[in-house]
Amino acid sequence: QAHLVESGGGLVQAGDSLRLSCAASGRTFSNVVMGWFRQAPGKERDFVAAITWSGSSTTYGSSVRGRFIISRDNAKNTVDLQMASLKSEDTAVYYCAARTTDALTPNRFGYAYWGQGTQVTVSS
Repeated sequence: QAHLVESGGGLVQAGDSLRLSCAASGRTFSNVVMGWFRQAPGKERDFVAAITWSGSSTTYGSSVRGRFIISRDNAKNTVDLQMASLKSEDTAVYYCAARTTDALTPNRFGYAYWGQGTQVTVSS
């Protein structure tokens, strides 16, 4: 059974930074893409960022590019999302996800495993 557990969410002010972490367990997440998505109330789940197994390739959603950085530590089975210059529109539940291949995609239907999510609230 695969488990992805997010942590690090919270309430911050606009302009602040926040770091989310996702711990993977229960199966091997070797040679697969890991990603982050977010979902605001009443909206669809949107792509935030993804990273390949080696970490050599990443991709970001247009609304976060230049402000967020995704990274992973394969020895620890973790993937992090460093968020900077947060805006009120970044408020959402953030989800960690994993694919079963090492090909990047922003399509949420391409991810087989999901965490329960962590709330990020940015007050303006």
